Amino acid sequence: MKKVLITGGAGFIAHHIIAHIIKNTDWDIVTLDRLDLSGNLNRLHEILDEFSTKDKKRLKIVFHDLKAEINSQIKSEIGSPDIILHLAAASHVDRSIIYPMEFVLDNVVGTVNLLDFARSLKNLEKFAYFSTDEIFGNAPEGVSYKEYDRYNSTNPYSASKASAEEFCVAYENTYKLPIVITHTMNVFGERQHPEKFIPMTIQRVRDSEKVFIHANKEKTKAGSRHYIHALDVADGLMFILGLKNYKHEGDFGNAKCPKFNLVGPEEINNLDLAQKIAEVQKRELIYELIDNHSSRPGHDLRYSLSPNLLKSLGWEPKIKLSKRIEEVVDWSLKNKRWLS
Repeated sequence: MKKVLITGGAGFIAHHIIAHIIKNTDWDIVTLDRLDLSGNLNRLHEILDEFSTKDKKRLKIVFHDLKAEINSQIKSEIGSPDIILHLAAASHVDRSIIYPMEFVLDNVVGTVNLLDFARSLKNLEKFAYFSTDEIFGNAPEGVSYKEYDRYNSTNPYSASKASAEEFCVAYENTYKLPIVITHTMNVFGERQHPEKFIPMTIQRVRDSEKVFIHANKEKTKAGSRHYIHALDVADGLMFILGLKNYKHEGDFGNAKCPKFNLVGPEEINNLDLAQKIAEVQKRELIYELIDNHSSRPGHDLRYSLSPNLLKSLGWEPKIKLSKRIEEVVDWSLKNKRWLS
Protein backbone atom coordinates (compact mmCIF):
# COMPACT_ATOMS: atom_id res chain seq x y z
CA MET A 1 0.00 0.00 0.00
CA LYS A 2 1.36 3.41 -1.02
CA LYS A 3 1.19 6.69 0.87
CA VAL A 4 0.65 9.91 -1.08
CA LEU A 5 1.17 13.45 0.20
CA ILE A 6 -1.09 16.02 -1.48
CA THR A 7 -0.54 19.72 -0.83
CA GLY A 8 -3.57 22.00 -0.93
CA GLY A 9 -5.93 19.05 -0.44
CA ALA A 10 -8.87 21.26 0.55
CA GLY A 11 -8.45 23.19 -2.69
CA PHE A 12 -10.63 22.77 -5.76
CA ILE A 13 -8.54 20.50 -7.98
CA ALA A 14 -6.89 18.57 -5.17
CA HIS A 15 -10.11 17.49 -3.46
CA HIS A 16 -11.25 15.89 -6.74
CA ILE A 17 -7.90 14.09 -6.97
CA ILE A 18 -8.32 12.84 -3.38
CA ALA A 19 -11.77 11.45 -4.22
CA HIS A 20 -10.37 9.78 -7.34
CA ILE A 21 -7.51 8.17 -5.41
CA ILE A 22 -9.79 6.88 -2.65
CA LYS A 23 -12.17 5.44 -5.23
CA ASN A 24 -9.59 3.81 -7.49
CA THR A 25 -6.68 2.79 -5.23
CA ASP A 26 -5.92 1.49 -1.74
CA TRP A 27 -3.44 4.31 -1.06
CA ASP A 28 -3.30 6.23 2.20
CA ILE A 29 -3.44 10.01 1.77
CA VAL A 30 -1.98 12.85 3.80
CA THR A 31 -3.11 16.32 2.77
CA LEU A 32 -1.09 19.37 3.75
CA ASP A 33 -3.12 22.57 3.88
CA ARG A 34 -3.14 26.01 5.50
CA LEU A 35 -6.80 26.77 4.60
CA ASP A 36 -6.56 30.18 2.96
CA LEU A 37 -8.96 31.75 0.45
CA SER A 38 -8.64 28.71 -1.82
CA GLY A 39 -8.99 25.96 0.78
CA ASN A 40 -12.34 24.79 2.12
CA LEU A 41 -12.68 21.76 4.39
CA ASN A 42 -16.33 21.46 3.35
CA ARG A 43 -15.07 20.09 0.03
CA LEU A 44 -13.33 17.20 1.80
CA HIS A 45 -16.31 16.67 4.11
CA GLU A 46 -18.66 16.31 1.13
CA ILE A 47 -16.52 13.90 -0.86
CA LEU A 48 -15.80 11.74 2.19
CA ASP A 49 -19.55 11.32 2.74
CA GLU A 50 -19.54 9.15 -0.39
CA PHE A 51 -17.14 6.60 1.14
CA SER A 52 -17.16 3.98 3.87
CA THR A 53 -15.79 4.61 7.35
CA LYS A 54 -12.77 2.48 6.47
CA ASP A 55 -12.00 4.58 3.38
CA LYS A 56 -12.52 7.84 5.27
CA LYS A 57 -9.76 6.81 7.66
CA ARG A 58 -7.33 6.64 4.74
CA LEU A 59 -7.25 10.47 4.67
CA LYS A 60 -5.25 12.46 7.21
CA ILE A 61 -5.23 16.27 7.30
CA VAL A 62 -2.12 18.13 8.46
CA PHE A 63 -2.19 21.92 8.83
CA HIS A 64 0.93 23.73 7.65
CA ASP A 65 1.88 26.83 5.66
CA LEU A 66 4.60 25.95 3.16
CA LYS A 67 6.14 29.41 3.41
CA ALA A 68 7.76 27.86 6.49
CA GLU A 69 10.07 24.87 6.20
CA ILE A 70 8.65 21.47 7.04
CA ASN A 71 10.06 20.99 10.54
CA SER A 72 10.55 17.77 12.48
CA GLN A 73 7.09 17.88 14.04
CA ILE A 74 5.32 18.25 10.68
CA LYS A 75 7.57 15.58 9.19
CA SER A 76 6.47 13.23 11.95
CA GLU A 77 2.82 13.99 11.16
CA ILE A 78 3.34 13.34 7.44
CA GLY A 79 5.47 10.23 7.66
CA SER A 80 7.28 8.92 4.58
CA PRO A 81 5.17 9.31 1.44
CA ASP A 82 5.93 7.30 -1.68
CA ILE A 83 4.40 9.99 -3.92
CA ILE A 84 4.08 13.77 -3.51
CA LEU A 85 1.48 15.71 -5.51
CA HIS A 86 2.14 19.44 -5.17
CA LEU A 87 -1.01 21.41 -5.94
CA ALA A 88 -0.94 24.09 -3.22
CA ALA A 89 -0.54 27.51 -4.83
CA ALA A 90 -1.76 31.07 -4.84
CA SER A 91 -3.61 31.30 -8.14
CA HIS A 92 -5.62 34.53 -8.39
CA VAL A 93 -4.15 36.53 -11.28
CA ASP A 94 -5.70 39.85 -10.24
CA ARG A 95 -4.27 39.52 -6.73
CA SER A 96 -0.85 38.62 -8.12
CA ILE A 97 -0.80 41.88 -10.04
CA ILE A 98 -1.50 43.84 -6.85
CA TYR A 99 0.61 41.74 -4.45
CA PRO A 100 3.32 39.99 -6.49
CA MET A 101 5.54 39.18 -3.49
CA GLU A 102 2.76 37.06 -1.96
CA PHE A 103 2.98 34.82 -5.01
CA VAL A 104 6.76 34.57 -4.82
CA LEU A 105 6.48 33.43 -1.20
CA ASP A 106 3.58 31.02 -1.74
CA ASN A 107 4.51 29.52 -5.08
CA VAL A 108 8.30 29.72 -5.22
CA VAL A 109 9.43 29.59 -1.58
CA GLY A 110 6.64 27.14 -0.74
CA THR A 111 7.69 24.82 -3.55
CA VAL A 112 11.36 24.91 -2.55
CA ASN A 113 10.47 24.09 1.06
CA LEU A 114 8.52 21.07 -0.18
CA LEU A 115 11.34 20.03 -2.51
CA ASP A 116 13.76 20.15 0.44
CA PHE A 117 11.44 17.87 2.38
CA ALA A 118 11.21 15.55 -0.63
CA ARG A 119 14.98 15.15 -0.91
CA SER A 120 15.11 13.98 2.71
CA LEU A 121 12.95 10.97 1.80
CA LYS A 122 14.72 7.70 0.99
CA ASN A 123 12.10 5.91 -1.08
CA LEU A 124 10.27 8.66 -2.96
CA GLU A 125 8.87 7.32 -6.25
CA LYS A 126 7.43 10.51 -7.78
CA PHE A 127 7.15 14.21 -7.07
CA ALA A 128 4.45 15.70 -9.34
CA TYR A 129 4.37 19.49 -9.65
CA PHE A 130 1.20 21.07 -11.02
CA SER A 131 2.12 23.95 -13.28
CA THR A 132 -0.15 25.92 -15.59
CA ASP A 133 -0.74 26.77 -19.24
CA GLU A 134 -0.25 30.43 -18.30
CA ILE A 135 3.55 30.10 -18.08
CA PHE A 136 3.63 30.10 -21.90
CA GLY A 137 1.63 33.32 -22.19
CA ASN A 138 -0.86 34.26 -24.87
CA ALA A 139 -1.20 31.74 -27.70
CA PRO A 140 -1.70 33.30 -31.16
CA GLU A 141 -4.28 31.68 -33.42
CA GLY A 142 -3.01 28.35 -34.72
CA VAL A 143 -0.41 27.96 -31.95
CA SER A 144 -0.62 25.27 -29.26
CA TYR A 145 2.38 25.14 -26.97
CA LYS A 146 4.22 21.88 -26.42
CA GLU A 147 5.59 20.74 -23.08
CA TYR A 148 9.12 22.10 -23.51
CA ASP A 149 8.36 25.37 -25.27
CA ARG A 150 9.80 28.57 -23.85
CA TYR A 151 8.15 30.36 -20.92
CA ASN A 152 6.61 33.76 -21.62
CA SER A 153 4.91 34.76 -18.36
CA THR A 154 2.62 37.77 -18.66
CA ASN A 155 1.69 38.28 -15.00
CA PRO A 156 3.27 37.64 -11.57
CA TYR A 157 1.14 34.53 -11.00
CA SER A 158 2.40 32.76 -14.12
CA ALA A 159 5.96 33.96 -13.42
CA SER A 160 5.84 32.44 -9.94
CA LYS A 161 4.59 29.14 -11.34
CA ALA A 162 7.29 29.13 -14.00
CA SER A 163 9.94 29.89 -11.38
CA ALA A 164 8.75 27.04 -9.18
CA GLU A 165 8.72 24.73 -12.20
CA GLU A 166 12.33 25.63 -12.92
CA PHE A 167 13.27 24.83 -9.32
CA CYS A 168 11.69 21.40 -9.81
CA VAL A 169 13.85 20.86 -12.89
CA ALA A 170 16.92 21.99 -10.93
CA TYR A 171 16.18 19.57 -8.08
CA GLU A 172 15.84 16.76 -10.62
CA ASN A 173 19.22 17.67 -12.09
CA THR A 174 21.01 18.45 -8.82
CA TYR A 175 19.52 16.00 -6.32
CA LYS A 176 18.11 13.36 -8.70
CA LEU A 177 14.57 13.79 -7.40
CA PRO A 178 11.99 11.84 -9.47
CA ILE A 179 10.16 14.94 -10.71
CA VAL A 180 7.26 15.01 -13.16
CA ILE A 181 5.54 18.24 -14.22
CA THR A 182 2.04 18.80 -15.56
CA HIS A 183 0.77 21.88 -17.38
CA THR A 184 -2.97 22.02 -16.77
CA MET A 185 -5.39 24.15 -18.73
CA ASN A 186 -8.44 25.89 -17.23
CA VAL A 187 -10.00 23.43 -14.80
CA PHE A 188 -13.66 23.42 -13.81
CA GLY A 189 -16.02 21.19 -11.90
CA GLU A 190 -18.10 20.82 -8.78
CA ARG A 191 -17.27 22.97 -5.72
CA GLN A 192 -15.18 25.50 -7.63
CA HIS A 193 -14.77 28.94 -6.07
CA PRO A 194 -17.73 31.11 -7.19
CA GLU A 195 -15.44 33.86 -8.53
CA LYS A 196 -14.25 31.58 -11.34
CA PHE A 197 -15.80 32.04 -14.78
CA ILE A 198 -17.99 28.94 -15.03
CA PRO A 199 -19.64 29.01 -11.57
CA MET A 200 -19.96 32.80 -11.82
CA THR A 201 -21.67 32.46 -15.19
CA ILE A 202 -24.01 29.75 -13.87
CA GLN A 203 -25.04 32.05 -11.02
CA ARG A 204 -25.46 35.15 -13.18
CA VAL A 205 -27.52 33.33 -15.81
CA ARG A 206 -29.71 31.84 -13.07
CA ASP A 207 -30.31 35.29 -11.57
CA SER A 208 -30.75 37.09 -14.93
CA GLU A 209 -27.62 39.17 -14.36
CA LYS A 210 -25.16 40.37 -16.99
CA VAL A 211 -22.14 38.17 -17.74
CA PHE A 212 -18.97 40.09 -18.58
CA ILE A 213 -16.85 38.26 -21.16
CA HIS A 214 -13.27 39.27 -21.87
CA ALA A 215 -12.54 39.95 -25.51
CA ASN A 216 -10.06 41.65 -27.81
CA LYS A 217 -9.54 45.41 -27.86
CA GLU A 218 -12.18 45.85 -30.53
CA LYS A 219 -14.67 43.81 -28.46
CA THR A 220 -15.39 41.59 -31.44
CA LYS A 221 -13.82 38.31 -30.34
CA ALA A 222 -14.11 36.54 -27.00
CA GLY A 223 -11.15 34.90 -25.33
CA SER A 224 -10.86 31.13 -25.62
CA ARG A 225 -9.59 28.23 -23.52
CA HIS A 226 -9.37 24.43 -23.51
CA TYR A 227 -11.44 23.80 -20.38
CA ILE A 228 -10.89 20.48 -18.62
CA HIS A 229 -12.95 18.92 -15.83
CA ALA A 230 -11.16 18.23 -12.54
CA LEU A 231 -12.08 14.54 -12.77
CA ASP A 232 -10.30 14.35 -16.13
CA VAL A 233 -7.27 16.02 -14.54
CA ALA A 234 -7.31 13.34 -11.83
CA ASP A 235 -7.64 10.57 -14.42
CA GLY A 236 -4.81 12.00 -16.52
CA LEU A 237 -2.60 12.36 -13.47
CA MET A 238 -3.07 8.71 -12.50
CA PHE A 239 -2.21 7.74 -16.07
CA ILE A 240 1.01 9.77 -15.86
CA LEU A 241 1.95 8.27 -12.50
CA GLY A 242 1.44 4.81 -14.00
CA LEU A 243 3.90 5.33 -16.87
CA LYS A 244 6.89 3.04 -16.41
CA ASN A 245 10.41 4.05 -17.45
CA TYR A 246 9.12 6.94 -19.54
CA LYS A 247 11.76 9.14 -21.16
CA HIS A 248 10.89 12.10 -23.33
CA GLU A 249 12.06 11.83 -26.92
CA GLY A 250 12.31 14.64 -29.43
CA ASP A 251 13.70 18.18 -29.36
CA PHE A 252 14.55 17.80 -25.68
CA GLY A 253 15.50 14.12 -25.68
CA ASN A 254 18.07 14.72 -22.96
CA ALA A 255 15.56 16.28 -20.59
CA LYS A 256 15.54 14.35 -17.33
CA CYS A 257 12.31 15.90 -16.06
CA PRO A 258 9.20 14.63 -17.90
CA LYS A 259 6.52 17.24 -18.61
CA PHE A 260 2.95 16.61 -19.74
CA ASN A 261 0.11 18.85 -20.93
CA LEU A 262 -3.31 18.02 -19.48
CA VAL A 263 -5.68 19.54 -22.04
CA GLY A 264 -9.45 19.67 -22.34
CA PRO A 265 -11.18 17.81 -25.19
CA GLU A 266 -11.84 20.93 -27.29
CA GLU A 267 -11.20 24.64 -27.50
CA ILE A 268 -14.16 26.93 -26.83
CA ASN A 269 -14.47 30.69 -26.62
CA ASN A 270 -16.00 32.11 -23.48
CA LEU A 271 -19.04 33.53 -25.25
CA ASP A 272 -19.97 30.13 -26.69
CA LEU A 273 -19.33 28.60 -23.28
CA ALA A 274 -21.64 31.12 -21.60
CA GLN A 275 -24.29 30.45 -24.27
CA LYS A 276 -24.02 26.73 -23.52
CA ILE A 277 -24.47 27.37 -19.80
CA ALA A 278 -27.57 29.47 -20.55
CA GLU A 279 -28.98 26.77 -22.86
CA VAL A 280 -28.65 24.12 -20.16
CA GLN A 281 -30.63 26.38 -17.82
CA LYS A 282 -33.11 27.25 -20.58
CA ARG A 283 -32.54 30.92 -19.88
CA GLU A 284 -31.43 33.95 -21.90
CA LEU A 285 -27.79 34.98 -21.78
CA ILE A 286 -27.36 38.66 -20.94
CA TYR A 287 -23.76 39.57 -21.71
CA GLU A 288 -21.25 42.24 -22.58
CA LEU A 289 -17.89 41.83 -24.28
CA ILE A 290 -15.21 43.86 -22.52
CA ASP A 291 -11.67 44.79 -23.56
CA ASN A 292 -9.64 41.92 -22.16
CA HIS A 293 -6.18 43.33 -21.63
CA SER A 294 -6.99 47.00 -20.99
CA SER A 295 -9.49 46.14 -18.27
CA ARG A 296 -7.36 43.42 -16.68
CA PRO A 297 -3.65 43.82 -17.51
CA GLY A 298 -1.77 40.55 -17.40
CA HIS A 299 -4.71 38.48 -18.64
CA ASP A 300 -4.25 36.82 -22.02
CA LEU A 301 -6.92 36.43 -24.68
CA ARG A 302 -6.11 32.86 -25.62
CA TYR A 303 -4.27 29.98 -23.98
CA SER A 304 -3.61 26.78 -25.85
CA LEU A 305 -1.54 23.68 -25.16
CA SER A 306 -0.87 20.72 -27.42
CA PRO A 307 -2.45 17.47 -26.18
CA ASN A 308 -0.47 15.33 -28.62
CA LEU A 309 2.13 13.87 -26.25
CA LEU A 310 -0.36 12.29 -23.86
CA LYS A 311 -2.56 11.26 -26.79
CA SER A 312 0.38 9.41 -28.32
CA LEU A 313 0.88 7.59 -25.02
CA GLY A 314 -2.77 6.58 -24.80
CA TRP A 315 -4.60 9.20 -22.72
CA GLU A 316 -7.14 11.89 -23.45
CA PRO A 317 -10.38 13.00 -21.73
CA LYS A 318 -13.11 10.41 -22.25
CA ILE A 319 -16.18 12.65 -21.89
CA LYS A 320 -17.11 15.53 -24.21
CA LEU A 321 -16.94 19.08 -22.90
CA SER A 322 -20.65 19.70 -23.55
CA LYS A 323 -21.58 16.74 -21.35
CA ARG A 324 -19.26 17.89 -18.58
CA ILE A 325 -20.76 21.39 -18.72
CA GLU A 326 -24.28 19.99 -18.42
CA GLU A 327 -23.25 17.91 -15.42
CA VAL A 328 -21.64 20.86 -13.63
CA VAL A 329 -24.53 23.23 -14.33
CA ASP A 330 -27.11 20.72 -13.07
CA TRP A 331 -25.04 19.91 -9.97
CA SER A 332 -24.42 23.57 -9.16
CA LEU A 333 -28.10 24.49 -9.39
CA LYS A 334 -28.92 21.67 -6.97
CA ASN A 335 -26.07 22.70 -4.62
CA LYS A 336 -26.53 26.45 -4.72
CA ARG A 337 -24.42 27.10 -1.60
CA TRP A 338 -21.36 26.63 -3.85
CA LEU A 339 -22.51 29.51 -6.07
CA SER A 340 -22.49 32.12 -3.30
